[in-house]
Amino acid sequence: MAETIIIRVQSPDGMKKIPSTKRETAAAFLKKVAKEFGFNSNRFSVYLNRNKTGEILSQNKTLSLLKIKHGDMLFLFPSGSPASSSSSSAEVMDTAAPHSSSSLPSASSSFLMPRPQSAPQIQEDDIDQFLTKQDGKIYRNRDAQLCRHGALGKCVHCVPLEPFDEDYLNHLDPPVKHMSFHAYLRKLTGGADKGKFAALENISCKIKSGCEGHPPWPEGICTKCQPSAITLNRQKYRHVDNIMFENHTIADRFLDFWRKTGSQRVGYLFGRYTEHKDIPLGIRAEVAAIYEPPQNATQNSLELLEDPKAAAVDEIAAKLGLRKVGWIFSDLISEDTRIGTVRFTRNQDSHFLSAEECITAGYFQNQHSNPCKLSRDGHFGSKFVTVVATGGPDNQVHFEGYQVSNQCMALVRDECLLPCKDAPELGYAKESSPEQYVPDVFFKDKDKFGNDVTFLARPLPVEYLIIDITTTFPKDPQFTFSSTQRFPIENREILGETQDFHSLATYLSQCSSASFLDIVSDFHLLLFLVTNEVMPLRDSIGLLLDAVKTSDGDLAETWKKSEQWATIEQLCGTVGGQPSASVGFDSMGDPSAPPSSSAMWSCVHCTFMNQPGTEHCEMCRLPRT
Repeated sequence: MAETIIIRVQSPDGMKKIPSTKRETAAAFLKKVAKEFGFNSNRFSVYLNRNKTGEILSQNKTLSLLKIKHGDMLFLFPSGSPASSSSSSAEVMDTAAPHSSSSLPSASSSFLMPRPQSAPQIQEDDIDQFLTKQDGKIYRNRDAQLCRHGALGKCVHCVPLEPFDEDYLNHLDPPVKHMSFHAYLRKLTGGADKGKFAALENISCKIKSGCEGHPPWPEGICTKCQPSAITLNRQKYRHVDNIMFENHTIADRFLDFWRKTGSQRVGYLFGRYTEHKDIPLGIRAEVAAIYEPPQNATQNSLELLEDPKAAAVDEIAAKLGLRKVGWIFSDLISEDTRIGTVRFTRNQDSHFLSAEECITAGYFQNQHSNPCKLSRDGHFGSKFVTVVATGGPDNQVHFEGYQVSNQCMALVRDECLLPCKDAPELGYAKESSPEQYVPDVFFKDKDKFGNDVTFLARPLPVEYLIIDITTTFPKDPQFTFSSTQRFPIENREILGETQDFHSLATYLSQCSSASFLDIVSDFHLLLFLVTNEVMPLRDSIGLLLDAVKTSDGDLAETWKKSEQWATIEQLCGTVGGQPSASVGFDSMGDPSAPPSSSAMWSCVHCTFMNQPGTEHCEMCRLPRT
């Protein structure tokens, strides 16, 4: 049997060790290199020397004849890269590996991997680009008692602190347990090398594909393709440092459903990410509106249904300068309906989030991953937040914000985490089966003697997966949507609240003294105008959305003169029956009054809009009344 040798191959993206034999041909060896680095056979070249001399061509000569021996270093360059760039690549290689091609790499050098060369192509979020350019340091004034220098000098008592300084964060009021994500990046990319080798690696719980040395799982597995065991740690940073609702009305309207039905409710938070100045390099999720998708809800359960309008909602939000920043759900039990108190349902002695809620949060965070240049995958973690409306110690409704850790996201993404049936505060790491290999998951805790002990995560306290986020309301309310009236919220038919032209006519009749911009500045109204089945305005409402986004009243008045709004007025006049000079259309009258013969009318059977003067529906042929 031929003796196995290890050949090191250095590329601009890092170094890999390729197992081979002295009798292996150069062609077979190059195929291994292509597979290991993910190249096609004609997309790279391998050289004996760093200066691109001694190219190894695809031929039948053995490695022994080419004088390549155990521990040698070869150099890979992608095809098409100009020769002038070889100097920068060589600089990276010189730092990552020893110069001697015959010596084996040290244990530390194999883990030093330069940043991915494709990182600049990743489009990070605007807030991330902004914070990357900020200084981030914590500046302190001269201490009159401790500083013994002049006004222009600096000492250990007044020198600026780094944004990740733990002592400073712990002494804030209230103390900050988790540094911001960008402060963590500053810590990672600091030092003498300026973060040249800083790279964020996403955890994988799956077997690596393409291992040909043994049969596939469950017949075989090896250390090369086997995922590493995971030891859960409490995450030291968080991607979002604060959640802020623009005003109390947003939350109150969401809670109205529970107040009227006793059933729980779930919604998506739409808003934007901004700078949170209370924490160095912090990020705040500002909530401007809550969209409530189709769902089945009871007092003890929530089930999300397929939403045919999901794409349209995201599109409208994007044109308004908003995005989906999180989700919210209620967990409320009434203590006394007469005075409006609620029961204290969850606390530090039971659980903040149940395992099932953690898994759901991990699912949403995986759907909304965070673009990141320091990750080879192009993404790392998530800024998607979870808000729970629940009872507090004072028996009043409290809004609590959370995220789950990146480790939890990986366990959820690779389907390795299950909830426990009878203990909501416990999760359970799946065991390997013939269908799926699951790596061992551990967590550390103290035994009754105070010693650190490692436990297998079967079961697992979900507190290791949770990151809490402060949720606040501003002292001075803000309003992205300025309408003072309330257009019905979507998917609340169980309450008798429907979005149709009758409710639109009622809404418009209540806004007689408001400007047109204030009338249409309602998130739920805009959704109805775009997604209604009678006259959807998806392709012709861009100007109005721009007016709401920029609070431009003149732009809104310009769109009001359009043919589309004239048709909306006519439809509302058909439903109402009496003219209303305030909004310029036939609006609200007595709903039981006979329909006007000079206006278009909607069939009560199929909702088809018919021409004036007809007594039978042109679509279903049924009578008008």
